[in-house]
Amino acid sequence: MTLAKSLPLYSQVKEKLLEAIRTGVYAPGDKLPTEQELCDRYQVSRTTVRLALQQLEFEGRITKIQGKGTFVQKGKIPHYTLGPIVSFSDQMQALGKQSESRILEAAVISSDQALEEILGIPEKSPVTKFVRLRFADHEPVSYEVCYIPWQIAPGLSGKNLTGSLFKLLKEEYNLQVYRSVDRLEPVIIGHDVAEILQAEPGSPAFQIKTVSYIKDGTPVEYSIGVFRSDLANFIVERRNNL
Repeated sequence: MTLAKSLPLYSQVKEKLLEAIRTGVYAPGDKLPTEQELCDRYQVSRTTVRLALQQLEFEGRITKIQGKGTFVQKGKIPHYTLGPIVSFSDQMQALGKQSESRILEAAVISSDQALEEILGIPEKSPVTKFVRLRFADHEPVSYEVCYIPWQIAPGLSGKNLTGSLFKLLKEEYNLQVYRSVDRLEPVIIGHDVAEILQAEPGSPAFQIKTVSYIKDGTPVEYSIGVFRSDLANFIVERRNNL
């Protein structure tokens, strides 16, 4: 099957699969072809197919079941919005609040299968992991765990990570983040994170999983953030394209 040339290969495969889901070729609950079958169909590498599937899974369109395969998701309905990429400190400044970030952990670790699929990196690749706690007017608002492939940003764990990560990647490694995809879901705060956020265990929170990409479609960052629902909310603005 012929693919267009205007998008990265994995995005082209993703769009072809989305088209098949939209037109009913694959209905909710249907099993998708195997990775190898998709490689043969679209004449692309397994890495390309995995990146396409990872994006679809991240957006809630498909789900992987260990030992059984990949299936079209049913139940959840994704809603999409577009907005600018704004740093936490800039957001707080716009709200007239004082922001602060504390680094709780910064280290280089070995990737696991989940990170390898999300970031499109080889097996057991080194990955920079750092954990930071965000404050607004001295109150802890969010707990965030970030993963960046070491190969694209060596030595990152030794840098000052309290400011804007995207600004740091641009200034130190010439990596300009072009877009980010966020997936937001309500969660219950576990005991360990509740203690860090000074919240009651079992209280509601927002979880945001983010994958960020440079212009050629390469994933450069994956993060998981937990936001206290008593201190944070999310506003969606929609406009009519007249």
